[in-house]
Amino acid sequence: MAQIKALIFDVFGTTVDWRTTIVAELEALGKKYDIPSGTDWNKFAQRWRNDFLSNSKRIASGGAGTSNIDTSHRQLLDQLLKSPEWSHIGIKLDDPARQDLVLGWHRLHGWPDVVSGLQSLKKQTIIVGLSNGSLRALIDLAKNAALPWDAILSTDFFSTFKPNPKVYS
Repeated sequence: MAQIKALIFDVFGTTVDWRTTIVAELEALGKKYDIPSGTDWNKFAQRWRNDFLSNSKRIASGGAGTSNIDTSHRQLLDQLLKSPEWSHIGIKLDDPARQDLVLGWHRLHGWPDVVSGLQSLKKQTIIVGLSNGSLRALIDLAKNAALPWDAILSTDFFSTFKPNPKVYS
C-alpha cells in the first residue's frame, strides 16, 4: 500500500445504498400523499435509476442534455410520473414534493461497513469520491453518511458524466 498515492471510489451504489434510501423516501411520500400501499416502489426506484444511467451514458457519449444530476433526476422523475404506469402518482405530487424527492438523492445512507473501511484506508492513503453527483449532492452525502473523504470530485467539473474520458484525464 505504500506505493499507492490515492484510492478513488465511485459513490452511488459503492459507498452509499441508493436503493434502500430512495425506496424509503418513496414509501414515506406514498403515505403522505395517500398513494396505494401496494405500489411497487422498488420497481419505481429502479426505473428512475435506470433512466438516469441511460441518460448519463448518452450525455457522456456527446449527446445533448444537462450534466447536473439534480436537474437530470428532476426531468427524469417528471417523465416517469407522466408515463401510463405511474401517472396516477404524478397527479398527486406537486412541485415541492417532487423537488424533495429529488433531494432524497442527497440523503442516501452509507453501507454499514463503509465508514470503518474508508477510515482504515484513510490511515494509509488519500481517499477520494468520484461521482456523477453534483458537488453539492456529494457534500450532502458525505455529511449525511459520514463519509470521510479527503477529496470529492464531481463530474460537474467536466460538464459531462462518467464514463466520458474527460472525467479520467
